[in-house]
Amino acid sequence: MEHITLEACVDSVESAIAAEKGGADRIELCQNLLIGGTTPDPWLFNEVRKNTNIRIHVLIRPRFGDFCYTDYEFKLICDAVGSFRDMGADGIVIGILKADGTLDLDRMKILMDTRGDMSVTLHRAFDVCRDPFATLEQAISLGIDTILTSGQENLGIDGRELIRELVREADGKIAILAGSGVNAQVIEELYEYTGATDYHMSGKRVLESPMTYRKKNVNMGAPGMNEYEIWRTDEDNIKEARKTINRLQMR
Repeated sequence: MEHITLEACVDSVESAIAAEKGGADRIELCQNLLIGGTTPDPWLFNEVRKNTNIRIHVLIRPRFGDFCYTDYEFKLICDAVGSFRDMGADGIVIGILKADGTLDLDRMKILMDTRGDMSVTLHRAFDVCRDPFATLEQAISLGIDTILTSGQENLGIDGRELIRELVREADGKIAILAGSGVNAQVIEELYEYTGATDYHMSGKRVLESPMTYRKKNVNMGAPGMNEYEIWRTDEDNIKEARKTINRLQMR
């Protein structure tokens, strides 16, 4: 029976618990999922570890935006990799590009040497790289375990052609983790079309803040963002994805 992996991307203790209860195999732990995720605080990692038994892969991303980092930002990335290694993270999720859109091999090698026994996922920096097939081969040569990708489109279902080609080219040497807009239905469609056996989803739902008093003329973030909405992983969304995966695995 072919194993299909389900990873849930979470940015809170509540979401991590929901992901585990829903049947995720592991979580990608971050903060600020609303802006694509940034490096989580150590105390968030510790609280998730205390309240779950799920495998934790930690996103290392010092800021919102692109993946071409200054020396100071790279120092933060290195420090974070070492810290989460020492704290017992199961994996890290990283990616650094050069200004020309190619993978920064020198810096990635440093991170690979720093990671210890943690597994490594190349995150969606891959989706904005210049040449996905060259980057695939470089990732394999570096010893990276997984590439998270939407097929260089905003949604994984729209990038299914590239995902299928990547799965074929990877030939089992590296896992292709399909993400962005993934749910139970998308998993079935992508599995049938691409043969990918690894899926990444947030399973989120939007909750109303419990606050009844609201100062509507003051904005704490970017214009248009609603301070009174909370993104959280929904246990039932993860369960639906797990049911689909279990059915596909039994074929």
